[in-house]
Amino acid sequence: MSAGAIAQLPPYAAMLDLRIGENVVTMPFSPHLIGSPGRLHGGSVAGLMEIAANIKVRAALENEPATIKPINVTVDYLREGAMEDSHAEAFIMRIGRRVANVRVEAWQGDRGRLIAAARMNLLIAREAPQKAT
Repeated sequence: MSAGAIAQLPPYAAMLDLRIGENVVTMPFSPHLIGSPGRLHGGSVAGLMEIAANIKVRAALENEPATIKPINVTVDYLREGAMEDSHAEAFIMRIGRRVANVRVEAWQGDRGRLIAAARMNLLIAREAPQKAT
């Protein structure tokens, strides 16, 4: 992902200290991500998943300039997040001219034991081409 594309991510992406891999986004554990004692805050998990979806849609657009914003997000929390690194991968179900439908999975350690799953509809606001003057 280019530096320009990373700059277009939501501002909290930097706070989560995400590591962006080929298909998987990793959120290293940090004490500021704790919600209830001994548990990862659900908002940080949802943020990880939203950013994974954003990155996947940007890659599908082949870095075409666009603003990507969530229309709606449904997160199913399947088990509590432990105080360890978390991972997420997004899968595009459909991408249209203005909306992308994305499914995201999040896990820790064992990918077969998801901590959360999400369905997201993301608005794609493509930037108009600049006219030469």
